[in-house]
Amino acid sequence: MASAVLPSGSLCAAAAAAAAAPPGLRLRLRLLLLLLSAAALIPTGDGQNLITEDVTVVEGEVATISCRVKNSDDSVIQLLNPNRQTIYFRDFRPLKDSRFQLVNFSNSELRVSLTNVSISDEGRYFCQLYTDPPQEIYTTITVLVPPRNLMIDIQKDTAVEGEEIEVNCTAMASKPATTIRWFKGNKELTGKSEVEEWSDMYTVTSQLMLTVGKEDDGVPVICLVDHPAVKDMQTQRYLEVQYKPQVHIQLTYPPQGLTREGDTLELTCEAIGKPQPVMVNWVRLDDDLPQHAVVSGSNLLINNLNKTDNGTYRCEASNVVGTAHSDYTLYVYDTTATTEPAVHGLTQLPNSAEELDSEDLSDSRAGEENSIRAVDHAVIGGVVAVVVFAMLCLLIILGRYFARHKGTYFTHEAKGADDAADADTAIINAEGGQNNSEEKKEYFI
Repeated sequence: MASAVLPSGSLCAAAAAAAAAPPGLRLRLRLLLLLLSAAALIPTGDGQNLITEDVTVVEGEVATISCRVKNSDDSVIQLLNPNRQTIYFRDFRPLKDSRFQLVNFSNSELRVSLTNVSISDEGRYFCQLYTDPPQEIYTTITVLVPPRNLMIDIQKDTAVEGEEIEVNCTAMASKPATTIRWFKGNKELTGKSEVEEWSDMYTVTSQLMLTVGKEDDGVPVICLVDHPAVKDMQTQRYLEVQYKPQVHIQLTYPPQGLTREGDTLELTCEAIGKPQPVMVNWVRLDDDLPQHAVVSGSNLLINNLNKTDNGTYRCEASNVVGTAHSDYTLYVYDTTATTEPAVHGLTQLPNSAEELDSEDLSDSRAGEENSIRAVDHAVIGGVVAVVVFAMLCLLIILGRYFARHKGTYFTHEAKGADDAADADTAIINAEGGQNNSEEKKEYFI
């Protein structure tokens, strides 16, 4: 870390050589002579310490280099570049680079700024303190270079649902190498990155394999850069996904859902896909459409319903991706029907598996539950009515019985009738009883 110093006896020879040198070299020799003179005149530097810190700066910004001295005794401080050229000697700048500017100079600090930093400015800068022996430390300037360009590329502008596509993102000429992160909407995905180095600069390419569905149509795929020189640097592309139709049958009339004889049925077929379906077709499974049925675009109208119209009606829709359908089961009730049918229509999912549509199935189950509830209420009401009627009849019978048997009253003639075998005997006993009663009369004086 220490540098050599010429003996003081050679200063005169150096001065003579400087005087005889050509003009272009004379300035450098005089500067060298000045340094040697300062080193010869400065006393020992015991107890002095040089302090500096490394500098990290983004390309194009300002770097500040500071050489500080603890326990300074007015020793000379100078700053050198990575090529060992003097940038500042005290407050004098011999280097012809105006990007270096003196920020502060004192006995304890030499602070210099470097504007418009480029990658060529990266390296070690030396702080020297002319003591005996001289002291020297270095500070490192690290230059960060953000990506020059960020590009995202999708293998296919338009994809079909279920297809796997390749998406690439490239961050060019950065330092250090960039980390690329992927997002689909708000969900982070994982890609595979490759790094290429050229002249201390790095180009990173990340590849993402993505299987798309209809829910991805219009969703952005985002390539985000993670680099210490930049914040929130990203680019994105929106996915365009084609998918086969989604078909749903809507019951337009009757609104209550109960189809009786003589009523009108109107069904609307709703089909959504990308591209939008261009063909919507109504058919009746296992039979032809009724002659009085009218098909108008996506609507099916059947006037004057009767039981021969019962069956399953299918709406089919197609586009360049595929074909899908949905089914509606019609059941026509008698004109006396008052309860909602258990199942008035079933809609199937628009796929080849022909699974039941959960929404329509829920509606059918709801109708079935309503019908069951109505039957339960009717049974309960009938039972209650029978019980009430039986109780009223019982009350009437008891009332008439008590009205006829209010109590038993005995006359004088009926006395003793309890022990008689027949009515005549009872009368005789009664008369005898009267006589006996007269015999038992008492007289009072």
